[in-house]
Amino acid sequence: MELIPVILSGGVGSRLWPVSREAHPKPFMDLPGGQNLIQKTFLRASRLEGVVEVLTVTNRELLFKTEDEYGAVDAAKHSQGFILEPFGRNTAAAVAAAALQLEATHGPDVHMLVLAADHLIKDEKAFAAAVSGAVALASEGWLVTFGIQPTYPETGFGYIEAQKNAPLNGGLKVARFVEKPDLETAQGYVSAGNYYWNSGMFCFRVGTVLEELRKHAPDVVEAVIKTIEKSRVTSSEKYRCLTLDANAFAQVPDISIDYALMERSNKVATIPCDIGWSDIGSWNAVAELTSPDADGNRFEGEVLSHGSRNNYVNSEGRLTALVGVEDLLVIDTPDALMIAHKDHAQDVKHIVGQLKASGHTAHLLHRTVHRPWGTYTTLESGERFKIKRIVVKPKASLSLQMHHHRSEHWIVVSGMAVVVNDQQELMLNTNESTFIRAGHKHRLQNPGVIDLVMIEVQSGDYLGEDDIVRFEDNYGRVDTLVTAKS
Repeated sequence: MELIPVILSGGVGSRLWPVSREAHPKPFMDLPGGQNLIQKTFLRASRLEGVVEVLTVTNRELLFKTEDEYGAVDAAKHSQGFILEPFGRNTAAAVAAAALQLEATHGPDVHMLVLAADHLIKDEKAFAAAVSGAVALASEGWLVTFGIQPTYPETGFGYIEAQKNAPLNGGLKVARFVEKPDLETAQGYVSAGNYYWNSGMFCFRVGTVLEELRKHAPDVVEAVIKTIEKSRVTSSEKYRCLTLDANAFAQVPDISIDYALMERSNKVATIPCDIGWSDIGSWNAVAELTSPDADGNRFEGEVLSHGSRNNYVNSEGRLTALVGVEDLLVIDTPDALMIAHKDHAQDVKHIVGQLKASGHTAHLLHRTVHRPWGTYTTLESGERFKIKRIVVKPKASLSLQMHHHRSEHWIVVSGMAVVVNDQQELMLNTNESTFIRAGHKHRLQNPGVIDLVMIEVQSGDYLGEDDIVRFEDNYGRVDTLVTAKS
């Protein structure tokens, strides 16, 4: 039986700021052990029995970053597809777009397994068994959820109430979905024995979910169909990509799949499971991935501690010292430091709200920014100047572009560069440089087989990243609005 995992990668993870940001969201956060959440999700999905393709729904600005992360875990041997959203429109739109795409490419009888890119599952064998049970139920016409056996009265999750005395083939019929409860209510749910955490994972036959969506959320389906009709499909040796039209997609209702469908349909079942699941929803959850020392402290990076207990420190870039403190979360990045009491881990998102309201870019970008061709790191900036370290991947190139308000001086640190500078094409080796005047067309390319590393010094009246006019681009961004170095 054909199975296609659909990975939804759209959340920002504001409670995990300052590591998680809009341009580097939660699924791309490195975890102890080396792999990040989106890599773990892809590998876990691709290993399931019957998988013929892995389809990822993500923001179009994250396509190349996602491709790099998949490539790092040898994902090329698996058939892949992408649906690229111009902006987030909640999970109903994403699921409907995926189902319509799969119906067109694989037919209505294929089964889709909806997974979040930013969840952690420790017991892969138990997960595979749960998926097998879900596929069996889905083949009978059920919309299947994965209910996590609660181990404590969690108030940060929604719950699934299963009908008592209504067993199905390996699962239970769902009575209702319950919003996040208060502590007393959550304790009652755990004691009752027929309530499960709502994991946000689903399995259904494509034809069934489209039929139910047309019945309970026809406005979502119709709007997504109109969007797909106006959207662009591209194919390559690596993957098939559906890029959704922004104007049409803006008309799709902004609603979750839970509200649009799962709470309205009478065909919903759940597979109770114990799979070591976590949504990694706060720094407290991240801390649990690191073993504690004798004082209950959990450290990532170089940390010294004296008289301190039950703290979590994530500080990879520099030495951090704790003296006489308890129950703190200390998260240090090159451009932002966050300190919170463990009891207020959920409130980190309010800092992100303040950053957005003030127009500060620390909610959006890190000091190091990933682009399709590589990365750039802002080393220093001031009035009328900015210094960056640019790394260009082998055989990659920036767009042919021009700036109205700034000049740039490029110095090769290592590797080899081919530079278009106005009417000239230059080959630059280590310790060689070129100066590009404002108004001159220019392009940077790495013709080699190792990374090209350069220092860029910008000077001018205006150094904003929107001062870019693109003429040619290998990544289809000539007509797109830029928010970062091209």
